[in-house]
Amino acid sequence: MKKPEELKEKILAHFLAQKKITTSEVDQLKLENTLANLEQGLLKNKNISEEDITEAKASIFNLPHILLGDERIPSAVLNIFPKDLAENYQMVVFAKDGDQLKVALVDPLNLKAREAADFVAHGKNYRINYYITSLASFSRVLQQYGSLKTEVTEALKIAENKFDVEEQSDDKMDKIIKAAPISKMVSVILKHAVELRASDVHIEPTTGETRVRYRIDGLLQTSLSLPKYVHAAIISRIKVMANLKIDETRVPQDGRIRLNINNKNIDFRISTLPLYSQEKVVMRILDTSKGVSTWEDLGFEGKNLELMYENIAKPHGMFLVTGPTGSGKSTTLYAALNLLNKEEVNIVTLEDPVEYYLTGVNQAQVRPEVKFTFASGLRSILRQDPDIIMVGEIRDAETAELAIHASLTGHFVLSTLHTNDAFGAIPRLMDMKIEPFLLASTLNVIIAQRLVRTICADCKETIPMPKTLLGQVQEIFDSLPKQSIPQGLSADNLKNIYHGKGCSHCDHTGYKGRMAIVEVLNVSEEIKNIIYSGSSLSKINELFSQQGMLTLKQDGIIKALEGRTTIEEVLAVTKE
Repeated sequence: MKKPEELKEKILAHFLAQKKITTSEVDQLKLENTLANLEQGLLKNKNISEEDITEAKASIFNLPHILLGDERIPSAVLNIFPKDLAENYQMVVFAKDGDQLKVALVDPLNLKAREAADFVAHGKNYRINYYITSLASFSRVLQQYGSLKTEVTEALKIAENKFDVEEQSDDKMDKIIKAAPISKMVSVILKHAVELRASDVHIEPTTGETRVRYRIDGLLQTSLSLPKYVHAAIISRIKVMANLKIDETRVPQDGRIRLNINNKNIDFRISTLPLYSQEKVVMRILDTSKGVSTWEDLGFEGKNLELMYENIAKPHGMFLVTGPTGSGKSTTLYAALNLLNKEEVNIVTLEDPVEYYLTGVNQAQVRPEVKFTFASGLRSILRQDPDIIMVGEIRDAETAELAIHASLTGHFVLSTLHTNDAFGAIPRLMDMKIEPFLLASTLNVIIAQRLVRTICADCKETIPMPKTLLGQVQEIFDSLPKQSIPQGLSADNLKNIYHGKGCSHCDHTGYKGRMAIVEVLNVSEEIKNIIYSGSSLSKINELFSQQGMLTLKQDGIIKALEGRTTIEEVLAVTKE
């Protein structure tokens, strides 16, 4: 087999024969233009996992399938292929028996990988038996080559000779920044951040040392401590990569870096901040190779999802997402824009900053230093003949007023607002001097969301419900609208709960990845009448429950009882 098109056909035929996909799904998936896109499409099917796809490839190529990463591979075996070679061709040696090497490949169509493996093996008098493994397995093995600490320590040993701790002139600093050890340190820090699925990297000076912290699944953890004398060089190296001014250390700067790591295009959004003694850098990591997530991927389901689709189809009005910083609001809006992005409509966005680039969408970034703000930018956008407008955030009364008037004049407006729940958005907009009758005329839907960590699938287990939690969970369960309780969920589910006991797949945390818990306030005619009359807004809560809607806590408890997150995580995230 030589062509990806043939492999796509055979993979679809494999899953069709197993009755994991239907004929109509096959027709839809055939439209995917690359093998990677096809695999992403298959993964949206709950019956198909990454390992299932890998097993299908193994069957098609008549090669054995292997799961890797749980057991340590002896260093002497692993290093038969150098790390650069393994990383570049996505293949590893995982076992050796005499002169026989067992080599696991991610892409069996990659002939150059086989040529490289055969060349190395021939030079050392080895013969190769090939296996197929998943990208997740390969990534776990890749981490065995060397931890963040060991790789950086090696670079530090070389760097010590180049540093004169007492004197660092401008000329010397320029040489140090360009030196291999500093470049190596920065690239290792960034590469490990991507491999560990970190969303942010913090490089900050502390008393006597430089601390590197990764935010993984919403929590910051210290990953590395470096001697303080390398801090200025590391910050300068990052500035060089992001095209920032190296000699400007008095004011904050923002920039971007784009790198290809493990065959993925990764964007790093760079922000520097002058502190008392040195500068701090925070880097937001955006994996652009994954594309935009769908609402289903994010955790929207059931009636909430139905209401989202119903409201996204409306020709005008406001689509509001609320929640604190880091609750996934922008991701939800990008998923909405992806659905709306068609050739016959003009979509214009105003963001701070632009996080993901969407083909066919006109994306602008606010620049307050030149008086290009959300308010002034929105005025300009209205002269650009838009059909759909996305305003990154409603921060002030002027922006709120312009957004409301835009939706009133036939535009579909999407935006975010910082409130604790969906109900809080209405009084918040009234506080911004928006007239109740305007709100009633324009609001379509208000979504509130939080992100909770999901239980690691590889170490998930059930335990008896702790007595300390039972009363609280029982109260929330009893408050669930009867029509919104998923089929198969009952009071019996309160006897046991799920958690992750911790394993190598989740770095022994018990959690891997995050999902949204949500509440969707559909602004129905009854709710519009309450807003319009300006009467007690508490009546909205009553209607919300009567219509079978779920609060954040209720949606979270359902997901916890279904075994997707933990009770503790839901209670911590929804704590008022």
